[in-house]
Amino acid sequence: MSSSVKMNVPIARTNLTEAEIQSVLGPLRSGWLVQGPKVREFEEKWSAFTGARYSIAVTSCTTALHLSLAALGFGPGDEAIVPAFTWIATANVVEHLGGKVVFCDIDLNTFNLDVNNAARKITPRTKAILPVHLFGLSADMGPVMELARKHNLWVVEDAACGFGSTYQGQHVGTFGDTGCFSFHPRKAITTGEGGMITTQSEALAEKLRRLRDHGAAMTDLQRHMGARPYLLADHPDAGYNQRMTDLQAALGAAQMDRAQAIIDERRRLAAVYDQAFAKLPWLKTPVHPEGYGHGFQSYPCLFQPEPIDTQSVKRVNAKRNEWMDRLQRAGISTRPATHAVHMLTFYREKYDLQPADFPMAFAANDCSISLPLFHGMTEAEQQYVIENVLGYSG
Repeated sequence: MSSSVKMNVPIARTNLTEAEIQSVLGPLRSGWLVQGPKVREFEEKWSAFTGARYSIAVTSCTTALHLSLAALGFGPGDEAIVPAFTWIATANVVEHLGGKVVFCDIDLNTFNLDVNNAARKITPRTKAILPVHLFGLSADMGPVMELARKHNLWVVEDAACGFGSTYQGQHVGTFGDTGCFSFHPRKAITTGEGGMITTQSEALAEKLRRLRDHGAAMTDLQRHMGARPYLLADHPDAGYNQRMTDLQAALGAAQMDRAQAIIDERRRLAAVYDQAFAKLPWLKTPVHPEGYGHGFQSYPCLFQPEPIDTQSVKRVNAKRNEWMDRLQRAGISTRPATHAVHMLTFYREKYDLQPADFPMAFAANDCSISLPLFHGMTEAEQQYVIENVLGYSG
């Protein structure tokens, strides 16, 4: 390992300007704390940045996914295709609505779903496909949309990591029926918890707005600003309470004023890593396919001290874990890129699955490693990570 003075470098760190911190005081002083004018402002800024026609702020990306499927009419007995390598929420929302999760494998080069494998999973019960734009790299949306059109499937994009990510010049979350974004603290734009749904459909946007607000035909803000604020709204739907607060939205809206600068910084940090690790045969860094704009929500690599296959995965996994332990002792926090959902207890037991059923997701689960990358990362912090990575000797 490096002989440098020990530092502590987290996997991610929230970095807010003073103006962004102060932005939260606006709703506190106004007395309007629930979904209100700041939510509307945040939604408008999000639409302007992504090119989405409509944006609907909600409590998390998980609720964005749930609301999207519910609004489209997904329900008991329906099947949805979900990549096996993703955060568990992508699959959970299908279960919550009484549907069946049908996993497909991934492309180990991109960590995103393998469209050819997904095509082989379609049955007469398949109603939706949930492509995930993992770690800031878009899924291959051309073939995904072609597959969806061929089989009349709904497309709900899990763009939790997709802020700033583009495919052929178009921002993710604007291809399918909906796009779902996260504002968790590990994301480039954060509201603590929170999410956003994007859609190009006016009718779907209206239904999503109702469903997030108990099914109400009119929001509290619209009612209070109307001629008869004392009359309660009608409720055409049995909805949910999945509204973002104005406190969260004020923070998100303030960050959107420097959205491009945040993305540019993440790309710059990633480029420094790319150059530093270019000659390491045992560490495969994130790919940059032509026509894709990477948002670098994180910096996921594939640890490969030997060729990876179903026989070698466990050996590589043991070496990766040992290396992660060494980095942790040096003060550098790392993570597996994410998890293979089919290997987690609930899905493994419910669907009687084995790790090797989805071999690429299995390899990604056991052999991936994300290195620290975050807005506000200092040059000294990044160089410390680089020195320690280059110092690895097996």
